[in-house]
Amino acid sequence: MSFENLFGHDKLRKQLQQDVAENRVPHAQLFVGNEGSGALPLAIAYAQSLIASSSKSSSESVVDPMAHPDIHFVYPVAINDKVKKHPVSRLFLDDWRSFMKAQPYGNLFDWYQQINIENKQGQIGVDEAQDIIKSLGLKSYEGGYKVVVVWMAEKMNAAASNKLLKLIEEPPPETVFLLVAEDDGQILETIRSRCQYVQVPPLTQKDIVSALIDQFEIEQRVAERIAVQAHGNFNKAADLVYSDSEEQLFDSWFVQWVRSAFMVKQKKSAVNDLMLWSLEVSKSGRETQKRFIQHCLHVFRQALLYNYGMTALVFDPLSVEQFNFEKFAGYIHEGNILQIRAALEEAYLHISRNGNPKLVWTDLSLDLTRFIHKTAG
Repeated sequence: MSFENLFGHDKLRKQLQQDVAENRVPHAQLFVGNEGSGALPLAIAYAQSLIASSSKSSSESVVDPMAHPDIHFVYPVAINDKVKKHPVSRLFLDDWRSFMKAQPYGNLFDWYQQINIENKQGQIGVDEAQDIIKSLGLKSYEGGYKVVVVWMAEKMNAAASNKLLKLIEEPPPETVFLLVAEDDGQILETIRSRCQYVQVPPLTQKDIVSALIDQFEIEQRVAERIAVQAHGNFNKAADLVYSDSEEQLFDSWFVQWVRSAFMVKQKKSAVNDLMLWSLEVSKSGRETQKRFIQHCLHVFRQALLYNYGMTALVFDPLSVEQFNFEKFAGYIHEGNILQIRAALEEAYLHISRNGNPKLVWTDLSLDLTRFIHKTAG
């Protein structure tokens, strides 16, 4: 995962390489980028370059970042069938290597599936902080840099953050912390203030098209359509290459949901249908529910674009047969889109904070019945 093997972010890659060459390396850096932007691969390539620059290795190509003893990885974990107590990253290292080999642009849900904790909320806890302190107390294997890559740093709880604060502020010589986050606002200010920011923008459509053609050998027109849908997220683009069963499930849930919401005005039994639907969705894992909410936001956004004549920006909105998307789009307009979006974002927040999912989906469903029948203007 060297700089030469990455795609996109040409200026940023060159800047990071120049920093290493000129020995201008801050001891703590925070890579911030949306899901699928490539923030983690960039941080790993940077770590690989740092190790190569200060060790006996002659080039980055001979440094394996996934196996090098001077590169330490930290990521959210939780107990599972194999790890019954005190979960820390090193106990999941084989899973991490497999995950990075298969999905270097993968998201948190993909990782939770990898380690079979999709119904739990992973975190970086105080046991992990103690493990980091212990690891950094050892001498560097090759006598050069030691690098700690913390993925999804926003999952570091307050106890872990406070325990690592002094170490991040004043690390041992030639020790570098590379924090990678999607939402840096969730990281303690005391941690953020001690890091130099590296802002990683979404990948361009051109970069995604080129990577899709190179990695999946698909046609140019197909790659272009997928790149538009991906919105700078290569993980999303890779998922769209194949027929995704989760995507089909989400489409089915969505259609059942809005159909029941439409029918409430015509028959009272539709309310019961909404209750049963809410119960079904609430039984899925919290990460699945959060991804479904994001899917709903995308479909409502596509409907709004369609309703206002911007059909060129609408691509395969739903895979459910006998659903008239054009007719549905006519009900999504300036009079209700902001309320629908706000309700979905609030539900996402409650699910993230371990709210009762059945109540969250029931309230959201009742709100939808009101919003979707509003007239424009």
